[in-house]
Amino acid sequence: MLRGVDHLVIAVPDLAAAMKTYRDLGFSVVAGGRHPGAGTENALIAFRDSAYLELIAFCEPRPDHRWWAALQAGGGLVDFCLQTDDLAGDAEALRRAGVRMAEPERRSRIRPDGVEVRWVAVLAPAAHRGVAPFLLAEETGRDARVPASRTHANGVTGIGRVSVVVDDLPAVRHWYASALGGAGHDVASPELGAVGARFEIGSHTFDFLAPSGAGAVRDWLVRRGPSPYAATLVGASRPIPLDLGRTWGARLALA
Repeated sequence: MLRGVDHLVIAVPDLAAAMKTYRDLGFSVVAGGRHPGAGTENALIAFRDSAYLELIAFCEPRPDHRWWAALQAGGGLVDFCLQTDDLAGDAEALRRAGVRMAEPERRSRIRPDGVEVRWVAVLAPAAHRGVAPFLLAEETGRDARVPASRTHANGVTGIGRVSVVVDDLPAVRHWYASALGGAGHDVASPELGAVGARFEIGSHTFDFLAPSGAGAVRDWLVRRGPSPYAATLVGASRPIPLDLGRTWGARLALA
């Protein structure tokens, strides 16, 4: 069963600089280490709801990587992983719904303390990147992969809502309705010029939004294509949007 957000991926051009600005915004940021063979390194911002933000940067040019083009287009929120207690079953449910999920792949990361973290991932195809989820199952345990430090000076305790811009709302709605066993709820965001479908996945809410006219969602679709648009973080001491320059293009709001 899909159990909620595992993590949101935020692509940045300079990991050290991004770690500094996120710390300045009141987040506890933990260096994650490097992914052997992938040409990437990361840092993690873990929350009490068990989800986290992954800041990821490239150590070398990797045009073949699924997040490289999105970083060149501006970075920020580029993908998301969902927690699952049945990797094979949930991947197959998404395949039956029409998502061409890849076969399982073993992945790893070497933490700064030298510990190797291992997991098995099932990725959505590049064409569905950031609209369909990717999934993973632990090999070395979640506590090895996710930092124990989960309190933040700004009060954030978790992820509330993730908004994703799509170009084919009926198809995306079918994916999630089929995989989750429910049709979701209609939503409208006139301030964004959008309509969409809302799904609750564990303690997290996903709004899949398509343009209903001129507005921010249509502009995003033209500039960035179907992809994550924004996320709301809950538990903060005061509800404010965060400056895009300091979040490196990730449209985040504290609520």
